Amino acid sequence: MLEKVVIFILFLGPLVFFHELGHFLFARLFGVRVEVFSIGFGPKLFKWKKGDTEYAFSAIPLGGYVKMYGDDPFNKDGVPEEERKYSFIHKKKWQRFWIVFGGPLANFILAFFIFFALFLTGEKVPEIKIGNVTTESKFYKLGFRSGDIVNKVNEHRITSPSDIVLESDGHIHSITVNRLGESKEVSVDMKPEQFFQELVNYPPFLLLPIVKSKNGDIFLISNSNKPSTKYSLEELSINTQKVYVFPVKSIDSETNKPIFDKNAKVVREIEVSGDLKESLVANDLYPMDLIIKSVQMKSPADKAGLLAGDIITNVGGERVYSFDRLRGRIQDTDGAASLKVIRNGKLKDFQITPEVKTQGDETVKLIGVYSYGIYAPGRYVTTEPMNFFSAIPRSFYRTWDGVVKTFEGFKKLITAEVSLKNIGGPLSIGKVASDSFNTSISYFFQLMALISINLGVINLFPIPVLDGGHIVFLILEAINGGPLSRRKLEIAQQFGLSVLLLLMIGALFNDFTRFF
Repeated sequence: MLEKVVIFILFLGPLVFFHELGHFLFARLFGVRVEVFSIGFGPKLFKWKKGDTEYAFSAIPLGGYVKMYGDDPFNKDGVPEEERKYSFIHKKKWQRFWIVFGGPLANFILAFFIFFALFLTGEKVPEIKIGNVTTESKFYKLGFRSGDIVNKVNEHRITSPSDIVLESDGHIHSITVNRLGESKEVSVDMKPEQFFQELVNYPPFLLLPIVKSKNGDIFLISNSNKPSTKYSLEELSINTQKVYVFPVKSIDSETNKPIFDKNAKVVREIEVSGDLKESLVANDLYPMDLIIKSVQMKSPADKAGLLAGDIITNVGGERVYSFDRLRGRIQDTDGAASLKVIRNGKLKDFQITPEVKTQGDETVKLIGVYSYGIYAPGRYVTTEPMNFFSAIPRSFYRTWDGVVKTFEGFKKLITAEVSLKNIGGPLSIGKVASDSFNTSISYFFQLMALISINLGVINLFPIPVLDGGHIVFLILEAINGGPLSRRKLEIAQQFGLSVLLLLMIGALFNDFTRFF
């Protein structure tokens, strides 16, 4: 726990420091006296004074503030004449704008330099992996296969999805992928936006090559005579002629990794004819996603008598070899669906009437079962360092792309395209910071840059008490020829505080329901 707290402070501290430093530097640039520069809120734990400014670390490390001399718009005349050159409220509007905007700007600049440093030194990034590609899909017809790792666009090396746009020159002619250790080029005639829209249909959730027999024994499938989880079950389905079956002692409850005996030996060899999953099922070995992990209470499956551990083999008289196909067969049924399941080694028949529900704009049929599918973890690769001049435009683009995506994310929250349950608070930030730190230092800094962009964007929202709210007041002041009335400012600030308080309560609630 102490380690996670330290990582959280190391993660959030620089973001808060640079944000407040942006306000501070612009204030000093225009001659405004800064009375307090604090990292954190609440009681001051450490403080010291240098010149006119008191520097402090305060008890609540979830933000910070810069207190400037003469920042009360209703006490403009109360500032002595000889002191007005140091007063914030007596500065010109454009100067006050830059002082307020300096905080978010510093966050964007920090993100830029983090990306720049990572590009110069090389960064550890997740592979751009294509998920399950079915034979009837558009990607399959183009030549992509499940588990393909995208390496190049139009012969240009890429390291992140945003690089696809940067390196495509407005049109994608070819995609180079790594497939089972070999480089393959796929001809593509698409615009980057079209490719992205299609790519999101193949999320990189691929099954570990773990299967279960009807007697309950667990095995691992490998394409070599040594147990390996290097390739997913979907990847092994590509041109594999023979697979080797190894016994598995157990599955680690935290990592979902299979645990083997020290000298695990091949117990079976299976010649693959056609589809790998069909060959496995023909040999009484069932992919783990066909096994029911749990049954929702009072659901159609619960009422019909399905239990956790049942292996679903048939739906509507058709063999199913994956949970996706099972789900598709349920959608195709009218009225009751007939299911065959294996329970304790014996085949049983069930009749289930799916529940019809509306999800967004779609009507779906649900039976209330959850799959036991064990998915392969994402892998990371270290990129080659770039030269100085190549890193500058790439860093700028990565920063701008982060700003655009942050705005798009909040737009989806406002329009209810994304649930408010996705909002995370300090516990969520602390967890992802700790996880990224334990993954790699470069990934930790990548996340820091993205959160810095988020912090900059959030502070630009036109909500009173945020920087964006102050900018709106400056614009209104320019229109009115003077500051708003005290009453209007008080109402606006109360509204802003209420909105922020609701968001903070919602974020904390999500954190506690997520982790406790």
